[in-house]
Amino acid sequence: MTIQQGQVDVKQEDNSQYLNKASAMEMETYDQSGRQPVLLGFLIAVIWLLIGTVLGDLSSFKFDHPDLLSGQAYLTFGRIRPAHLNAMVYGWASTAMFSVSLWLMPRLCRTRLRWGRVASCGILVWTAGLIVGLVLLLQGYSDGLEWLELDRMWADPLLVVGAAMVGASVWRTLAARNVHHLYVSVWYVAASYPWFLIIFLAGNLPFYRGVESAAVNWFYAHNALGLWLTAVNLALIYYLLPKIIGRPIYSYWLSLVGFWALALFYALNGMHHLIGGPIPSWMIATSITASIMMVIPVIAVGINQHMTVVGRFGAMRYSPALTLAVIAAMSYTAVSLQGIMTALVSVNRITHFTHWTIAHSHLGLYMFVTLSLFGGMYYILPRVLKREWPSRRLIRLHILLTGGGMALYIIALGIGGVLQGLSLLTPGTGFEASVASTKPWLMLRSISAVIISVGHLAFIYHSYLLAFSRKHSTTQLPPFIEFKPVLVKERKS
Repeated sequence: MTIQQGQVDVKQEDNSQYLNKASAMEMETYDQSGRQPVLLGFLIAVIWLLIGTVLGDLSSFKFDHPDLLSGQAYLTFGRIRPAHLNAMVYGWASTAMFSVSLWLMPRLCRTRLRWGRVASCGILVWTAGLIVGLVLLLQGYSDGLEWLELDRMWADPLLVVGAAMVGASVWRTLAARNVHHLYVSVWYVAASYPWFLIIFLAGNLPFYRGVESAAVNWFYAHNALGLWLTAVNLALIYYLLPKIIGRPIYSYWLSLVGFWALALFYALNGMHHLIGGPIPSWMIATSITASIMMVIPVIAVGINQHMTVVGRFGAMRYSPALTLAVIAAMSYTAVSLQGIMTALVSVNRITHFTHWTIAHSHLGLYMFVTLSLFGGMYYILPRVLKREWPSRRLIRLHILLTGGGMALYIIALGIGGVLQGLSLLTPGTGFEASVASTKPWLMLRSISAVIISVGHLAFIYHSYLLAFSRKHSTTQLPPFIEFKPVLVKERKS
């Protein structure tokens, strides 16, 4: 039997444990049960996306024009850059992840969202904490630790309470589930909330000093990516890929290998950021070993997701949600393998303290996390609002500008970072030479930042049209963004 791209074998679909037949009315009930917190989270996330974009552009432009807007202390690079990081990680990504979690759990647990009002209040408390933290940060009050700059006395308690309230809704929904089998996305989402609270509280404990503080800082910073941002977004990708193409996940066993290997090895990885620092060698050796062992979950997830989509890549023409999910999945594999490589001492001595690190982080935080969330919003919002995205052109424009702009960003800073590192290692070459070697690449970064910003504006404007325009009629039918698989039967020869 020959099955063309975009078609699904009936026998294979019948054997799926994941794609259980649920009525459209049933799914609509689950979606509407979390409508308020889901929409609230996405609305706040989009606002933070705009704020973080402006702060990021200013940070980039200051590399090309150091005196730009330097008359006020709160606009200096030392305050703008960490404000950009926190706005994007805790404002845009984390708040959008709250909404993704609250939308996924009712569907996968086959029950209405529990404690939805608690989740909504949690999102507002989280947002209040972030606003307090960023205002204090721009005023010069910082804890001085990367990813932990927000004030631990005034901002961090609100973040803890907010995340705990959203997590309580997630876990209460899980406890009320009407299914016996738990799909892998449930594992990732449910685990991510206690993981985040544990590492965030540990990272903010006030009695670490000096070298201990640096070690705890990178224990948190690295795990915030791996056990928080990665966990929820892998859950989203694991849901979107089989759901959109109408095909079960390739291997449930591989998905669990990926989950448990991530839980086992990732927590020990952070110390490779301190190679060459004054910390015990056993900590560095343990971190490098754990980083190498991360090849297990990375390969397991990569194979599983690729084999799920293989033969169905043509469906990406019909679904921006699938397109972004596939790019995000590939980016997760790429950034993870890149991270394993840079944990090696021979590579780290070149890339450490260079712009390569920024390129690497954006491959993870943007090409993986942000594109995954964009894909999730393209899929989720029409089902919650019950109306279609108004413009195919705006969707294409958004994907091309953000994906292409970030590709240019990562390539430019990657090349510039390597040249910078080699210059720093060259005997007899002054520090000024390493700075000069990065100038053209930093200019390319600023150009790419403008391209990405235009893409963000297109997405924000399109989201506004979807949510608030009255010109578009509501519908209960799947919007055009979902690829509807064509079921075929065997042909008689």
